[in-house]
Amino acid sequence: MSDPMILEACVDSVEAAVAAQQGGADRVELCADLLEGGCTPSAGTIQLARRLLNIRVHVMIRPRGGDFCYSEAEFEAMKLDIVFARQAGADGVVLGILREDGAVDVERMQTLIEIARPLSVTFHRAFDVSRDPYEAMEALIGLGVHRILTSGQEPSVLEGLDLIAGLVKQAGDRVIIMPGAGITERNLLKIVAQSGAREFHVYAPVTFEGRMKYRNPRVFMGGELRPPEYTLSTTDPNRIQRLVSAIR
Repeated sequence: MSDPMILEACVDSVEAAVAAQQGGADRVELCADLLEGGCTPSAGTIQLARRLLNIRVHVMIRPRGGDFCYSEAEFEAMKLDIVFARQAGADGVVLGILREDGAVDVERMQTLIEIARPLSVTFHRAFDVSRDPYEAMEALIGLGVHRILTSGQEPSVLEGLDLIAGLVKQAGDRVIIMPGAGITERNLLKIVAQSGAREFHVYAPVTFEGRMKYRNPRVFMGGELRPPEYTLSTTDPNRIQRLVSAIR
């Protein structure tokens, strides 16, 4: 009998993590700043999420948005963040470093993996901007990475399905290939059938009005590209429940 399929929910707050658990997610990827694609969450967020969740918590280790070629200071920050996440009780970390030429930075990745042990290590969607997906996958297998999160080097999993299926086939049982980006209740079964994957990464947000009654419409806390100041986001547990039901 094959192993059960796993649904990982991408979340950016403690409330969103709790809602994902309520919906039946098997695991959360805990991030901050999803507008940047996800960065390292705060110490308090990691600790409180671990305290409140019974499911596995994988912590994003990404010092900033943008590309994945990091300075020495950023690399040192990643090391410290991994140590904290491990000490706070995280079950895994999610990270990725590339060289200037688009190849996996094997030397730096090896250092981070050694610091993270015995936690599970996921190589995130830095994989999708690597120069050669098969070359990158083999390098990550050699490093002992547990899983690779990928959209198939396309904007969404549906567009990258052919590559994802090829990666799953070549990987065999050496590394988990986890599709993620644009997975919904409507397309999940197609992705399951055509990818051959057993783990899936989803983002299922729902927005709601913030608690502020007084609102100053002239002041904004971010740059020009910004979400509404008084609208908040969390995970929709009903969407998670429907996604879980689809793969069960």
